Amino acid sequence: MTIWIALLLATFAVGASAQCKCESMKWATCDGTPCQCSIMVDTGTAQNLDCSTLIPKCYLMKAEMYRAKNNLSTRTGGKPVETAFVDNDGIYDPICETTGAFRAKQCNNTEECWCVNSAGVRRTDKGDMNLKCEKLVETYWVRLELKHKEVSKAVDTSKLQAAIANAMETRYSFDKALVKEVQYDPDARMIIVDVQKVKGDRKADLSRMAYYMEKDVKVLPLFANQEMFAPSVDGQKLEMENILVYYVDEEAPTFTMKRLTGGIIAVIVVVILAVVAGLLVLFFARKREQKYSKAEPREINQGRAQRNINR
Repeated sequence: MTIWIALLLATFAVGASAQCKCESMKWATCDGTPCQCSIMVDTGTAQNLDCSTLIPKCYLMKAEMYRAKNNLSTRTGGKPVETAFVDNDGIYDPICETTGAFRAKQCNNTEECWCVNSAGVRRTDKGDMNLKCEKLVETYWVRLELKHKEVSKAVDTSKLQAAIANAMETRYSFDKALVKEVQYDPDARMIIVDVQKVKGDRKADLSRMAYYMEKDVKVLPLFANQEMFAPSVDGQKLEMENILVYYVDEEAPTFTMKRLTGGIIAVIVVVILAVVAGLLVLFFARKREQKYSKAEPREINQGRAQRNINR
């Protein structure tokens, strides 16, 4: 009898262990009852995860940096408004709050620091350790610029927004009501998706969804399920081959010219001088025309007076 009980307990333990996994993070290690999952973010440091939702982007970036440093598998590597910007700095080792949010000031373990938005993307010039970042500015609008692979038949544009919104809801458990607009260029196979929340909303995290989608499109999914983001329109799947993410914050970024390279600044100065020179040439040309236009009637009148005298 005791042997049978032991076998049953062993079978139960194996079954529980098989069910103890993190669907939203393929690198997670899970164990225990109840199931607890974590991921390595530094040597000897594991971050506990809530696998019922998407993992905060800050934790994901720290995990990627840890894996890259330890030679583990990781990643390869139209603005909606003028203040939108892309992540040109790539991955770095961020400092995360206990909530998983990015700390407003990031230094990447160096003495060079910068301020980031809620997506962890740099939004200021870089400075030294004395740089002040008063608060974490929220990203409230994300534009996803997607390009899909060639398809066998034309895509019904009228059904595209619903298809993308439904795919985002299914794949990322994302509120599809936040998909505000979808534009489509069939010749370029380009899809522009505007995802936007109300300013002041701190519940919806656009950065998580955007980061997971970026990984899916780059064929480096973070989910345990390695399926890709592929919306379906009339039974035809749209497989993506490229993605570019633009971020729009509640406050405009504060980049200045002081961090531009000397070559770029020189080009800008030359262009400005050329424009000023052109305006000056135009100004003096107009002045000269006005001078001639005033002199011409005087000469005509003098000619008429001379003819009258001759008579």
